[in-house]
Amino acid sequence: MTRLLVNIDHVATLRNARRETFPDPAEAAVLCENAGASGIVFHLRQDRRHINDADVAALAGAIKGKIDFELSLAPEIVDICCETRPQLATIVPERRDEITTEGGMDVTANRDRLDETIPKLYEAGVEEVALFVDPVPEFIRGAAEAGANCIELHTGKYANAESDDERAGILVAMAEAAELANSLGLSVHAGHGLDLSNYPAFGRSVPYLAEVSIGFAIIARALATGLPAAVAEMVETINRHPFD
Repeated sequence: MTRLLVNIDHVATLRNARRETFPDPAEAAVLCENAGASGIVFHLRQDRRHINDADVAALAGAIKGKIDFELSLAPEIVDICCETRPQLATIVPERRDEITTEGGMDVTANRDRLDETIPKLYEAGVEEVALFVDPVPEFIRGAAEAGANCIELHTGKYANAESDDERAGILVAMAEAAELANSLGLSVHAGHGLDLSNYPAFGRSVPYLAEVSIGFAIIARALATGLPAAVAEMVETINRHPFD
């Protein structure tokens, strides 16, 4: 069964928009777990635009399930991740001028830094290291060669596809990427832009899907339903649409 991890970055985005002390990402994380999420995702960016260092400490103390710490290869952030010792560290590309992560990592171009960073994460006690990648065979093989034991497939192009034909082609590429990752011993995760409407076709089409990371769609839906109901609704959708 595919597990749901909820990204709570946008809770911090709302708080920071008014420079307030609320809403509290750690409180939101507990609500998500109680509603059925298997874990919590957060991205500590170098510019601290949403999650900050105090949030990381609070989340580490509040979350009882899995923590997925998203991070760039910036040494300062890597050190904080090592100190936090999450179960999962997902390495993502990061640019200061982007609104959100815009694509997967170029594993080949970053190989030297990955060769330094991945062993450091394992040595600190991180159990799983994932690379956030597009469904490109070269990058998936590179992830395995660099020592990662997971990949997270970037699903943004699927979520933003403008036609059924485009979407179908992306699903084929995603399925082939998942097959390759599994053959290399990598756990398959996915995320970015998934929601209640586009997840069913994705879940039915992509094999070996261990985890999905969904944030914005759940937080936005929560404005209408409340956070626990939005999480439960997404969990139910995932469970009703396994790979077939």
